[in-house]
Amino acid sequence: MSVSPPPESSAPQSHFFAYLARMKYIVRWGLMRNTRAENIQEHSLQVAMIAHALAVIGNDLFGEHNDIGRIVTVALYHDAPEIITGDLPTPIKYFRQDILDSYKALEAHAERKLVGLLPAQLRQAFGSVIESEQIEPEVARVVKAADSLSAYLKCLEEGFAGNLEFKKAERYLLEKLETMQITMPAVGYFRTHFVAGFELTLDDLSHD
Repeated sequence: MSVSPPPESSAPQSHFFAYLARMKYIVRWGLMRNTRAENIQEHSLQVAMIAHALAVIGNDLFGEHNDIGRIVTVALYHDAPEIITGDLPTPIKYFRQDILDSYKALEAHAERKLVGLLPAQLRQAFGSVIESEQIEPEVARVVKAADSLSAYLKCLEEGFAGNLEFKKAERYLLEKLETMQITMPAVGYFRTHFVAGFELTLDDLSHD
């Protein structure tokens, strides 16, 4: 016999998704002049799409065995703790090891706090994709590559718009991606086949 859920007015309330909805208010690249602001909600969607592509490319073209669904889900939530911590600019985060260590501890606390907002029956499932300590290294590396690709594409778009503010970040990310693709050929494939379009106008994209 199925049991009907309690009426909304009397059901215990969780603020988990209300918190997630505020991702659109957390702006990335806080120390940089942007031609267009980018929030972590839209960034997370792009990272999830790129992570999906990297996982599929890895499996279909390079004989890898990526768990595509898990990778995409982890990517979708990868910046969720920044609702609590905010987006700490990279130069500050990596300025000193003790700052990085403290931020990692704060990030872990934020992950647990978010998961703790859920009904008890759901915490294990969501914790497995939000809490860093539960994410397998082979999943984390694909999500990290997708995150770096997304940041690199942002730099290209800003440069195409005439904003030179992102040039140094672009060079740094390019070097990072070139290192990644040594062991992750899907990154090189993505760069070869998909990146150039980000420097085109809509008319150019539509021409083909």
